[in-house]
Amino acid sequence: MLSFEDFKLTTPLINALKDLGYVKPTAIQIAAFNVLCAGKDVVGIAQTGTGKTLAYSLPIIRNLKYSSDETPRVLIMVPTRELVVQVVNSLEALNLYTNNRVLGVYGGTNINTQKNQISKGIDILVATPGRLYDLALSRVLKLKNIQKLVIDEVDVMLDLGFRHQLINIFDLLPSRRQNIMFSATMTSDVDALITDFFINPERISVALSGTPLKNIMQFRYEVPNYYTKLNLVRLLTSDLEVYYRVLIFVSNKRMADRLFLSLSECFQDECCVIHSNKTQNYRLRSIEQFRSGVNRILVATDVMARGLDIDDVSHVINFDTPEYPENYMHRIGRTGRAKRKGISLLFSKENEMDYKNAIEELMKIKIDKLEIPNEVEISKELIEEERTQIKEHYNPHKKTDLDKPGPAFHEKSEKNQKENLGGSYKRIIAKKYKKPKTRGDKNYNRRKKK
Repeated sequence: MLSFEDFKLTTPLINALKDLGYVKPTAIQIAAFNVLCAGKDVVGIAQTGTGKTLAYSLPIIRNLKYSSDETPRVLIMVPTRELVVQVVNSLEALNLYTNNRVLGVYGGTNINTQKNQISKGIDILVATPGRLYDLALSRVLKLKNIQKLVIDEVDVMLDLGFRHQLINIFDLLPSRRQNIMFSATMTSDVDALITDFFINPERISVALSGTPLKNIMQFRYEVPNYYTKLNLVRLLTSDLEVYYRVLIFVSNKRMADRLFLSLSECFQDECCVIHSNKTQNYRLRSIEQFRSGVNRILVATDVMARGLDIDDVSHVINFDTPEYPENYMHRIGRTGRAKRKGISLLFSKENEMDYKNAIEELMKIKIDKLEIPNEVEISKELIEEERTQIKEHYNPHKKTDLDKPGPAFHEKSEKNQKENLGGSYKRIIAKKYKKPKTRGDKNYNRRKKK
């Protein structure tokens, strides 16, 4: 079995890896190292939790020579703010004994502060596409010296609508550069992007796209509605020894807040929540509290499903069955990391069964079904989204939204509520401003004095 010493790394890198406790590389790290060191374009596919960040970081840092240039030479793009923070922390630990300067930039924070940090000089820049493009357009950030471009979780960026921004960023980069992409799943959109911008990429795949880790046990429940799902979660997570660190995924921000409030009634300070409407400080604090064990249960949307590395998550609960099977793959990848055992539970309502079938088709396995425990109350109460929407037949006498004032409608102020009373406009102006009746006769006042 290979060790990191077999990679012929520099002494600063070997010392940093020893500090971090890394001894043996994973399959994706072994497969990618020599290819990346050779400078080829690379597309890497591996299950989440197998060390993809280290797979591209090690060869990049190994070949990154000292430079006094203030512009970045390595650009790493990731889809979320949380992932920027995580990748920056990882790179700073690996560069502890080097002079390489690392900076992370993302939206939701003061752009002027980030401009000041960029002006001090950087070697490796980690960024979300939106903030990166804003900084590039401001001309504070110059991308002319980028030698290596890394796109991490590119499928998420395309899902989030970053395609046009990515293409615009590619236009700002030097044409001669090394392109590196890593992901756990491969989609047709990603494949099209690779065809357009990568040059004869070397494809490294240690697992088929959509292959789950074998150390993650998967089970599912068929649950009729929200309140029954809530009762089931309350019963399961009441076992503190088994469910000691639980990550619960929901479909949207509204559902995240609803479930967080419902669980807080039972578990009080044991719960925290994260979604894109929360401030950046709130999101980072929730992650840190969950990671450190201050909070036992974290309710999250798919903003947490990609790339984030939290040790020893005992269970991932899919409170809602995701519409896209790739999202399920990334969700369950938050447990069972670094060869630990993990458990995933999938809750599915009747109208979510097609999504469940798509997940099983992608993984090419059947998820074992469990029966709902007898202690769980099967609720008949429905939330608003679950109720049947009654559509009224066309009623010409009923006012619709089309009859309402538009968003620009407002009442005029009193001084602007003028009424046209008719009459000569010139006469009114003359009366108001005491205009002379001479119609501009410059000699009028002179004749009057005589």
